[in-house]
Amino acid sequence: MPSDADKSHPGPSLSLWSFRDDVTIETAEDGTLTILSRWGDVPVGRAAPAVEEVLHRMTYGPVALGNVAGLDQSTLQAVFDLLPGRIVRSLASRDSPVPLLSVQPVSPQGVFELPEVAADRPIKLSRFAFAHQRDGELAIESPLSPHRVVLHRPQASLVLGALARATTSAEVGQRVELPLPTVADVVAHLVGAGMVVLGEPGTRRFHEDSDPTLLLWSPYDLLFHSRSRLGTHDSPTGATFRHVDTVAPPVAAKPAPDGPRIPMYRPPAPSRHRMTLTEALDSRRCNRSFADAAPSTRDLGELLFHAARVRLQARATAPGGVRYTVTRRPYPSAGSLYELELYLTVDRCPDLRRGIYHYNPVEHALTLVNATPADIDELLDNARVSVGGHRRPPVLITMTARAERLSWVYDSISHATTLKHVGMLQQTLYLVATMLGLAACALTMGDAQVSASAFGLDWPAEVGVGEFVIGLPENDMARDEEYLGVHGM
Repeated sequence: MPSDADKSHPGPSLSLWSFRDDVTIETAEDGTLTILSRWGDVPVGRAAPAVEEVLHRMTYGPVALGNVAGLDQSTLQAVFDLLPGRIVRSLASRDSPVPLLSVQPVSPQGVFELPEVAADRPIKLSRFAFAHQRDGELAIESPLSPHRVVLHRPQASLVLGALARATTSAEVGQRVELPLPTVADVVAHLVGAGMVVLGEPGTRRFHEDSDPTLLLWSPYDLLFHSRSRLGTHDSPTGATFRHVDTVAPPVAAKPAPDGPRIPMYRPPAPSRHRMTLTEALDSRRCNRSFADAAPSTRDLGELLFHAARVRLQARATAPGGVRYTVTRRPYPSAGSLYELELYLTVDRCPDLRRGIYHYNPVEHALTLVNATPADIDELLDNARVSVGGHRRPPVLITMTARAERLSWVYDSISHATTLKHVGMLQQTLYLVATMLGLAACALTMGDAQVSASAFGLDWPAEVGVGEFVIGLPENDMARDEEYLGVHGM
């Protein structure tokens, strides 16, 4: 429940300084100080008593620098200059122990400078800023900013909610019925943190709306990019095994569903095909038109055998001694986890019933999971439109990802890694199809809801992530190459 102070107008603003929660101070025998943090250790040497007092107090929570007797601001600032990415700035008021907001660095580049924003200066929320719940509070972040803003009290949230369109601090104060000084301070912190952008003086034009680089990024793509790389956020990243104590290891391969089982052709070793890797790479083409004839189950069996079967299963050990199964398949996968599943939607095949099949890479077999004509038609029609062809492709291969398989091990990067796996599998399918003389084309997108419904997926535990079509070549390469210049992969 909000306190009485939260229901009323906050009093005069107060600036506070603190360290990130992961910062500690080590004092050597000779009295020299070292600041320890996730971004590395920074020696600061001997500090004046007042400066040392401030630094130690900042490890416990926000400090008002004016409350420290004998403090030399310039000396303290020289120490702060050594500590980018470690200092939290908070905006408080004298009527409440709870700050209005805090600006927290999320990268080692996080250096906060508080700007002056005139009351009539145009402002608005950046289109790249996003809000989410974090530890029971509202947090604002942006892939363009090395900071996160946490809104601790409702007044700060009121100001943020009034910034969806171009406005001014004066207009916001009137709209949310808060004193202009409070609004101005909140806005200044949001601007300094990169969550709110400034318009050109005297206009309501914003650089963000005309910058040619930013115009080409959607907020979702830039956020996804920033959160799947290091250096732009402070979320756990990589093989953290965060769920190892609470979630059982996901199975290495999805069990075959109920339904008619069709064992697939297993080619003999060595392969009867003599095409070299260089020849396959040079001959690979994106085919968008297909012959009337269609691949046989032998063709499909050989394609899947060389591209996607399980060659080996082995046991691995997670932290705490938890054992889990990994596999080896023809294409690479991070941690040998192999989260991708394959579903074949067959329009025409001389010796296979029209339908939707799940591929079991352990058994190297297909299982019929759906024979509903409407579902088959919708998947194949979507593929036809994506290919740009005049008729449905003979076979559509849809790749899905069992999200838990990677996220059980990896934080932040699991879905980005899945998309890399899709590319690896698509290239493997391309090269094997070329070797077999099949026509192939990787598609750029598919319909998540259509595939989830048609395959009976438990979305979002398992989600569609890639598509690939297979047929026999029509020998109309000129048309394929012309289309490829605009649409191809």
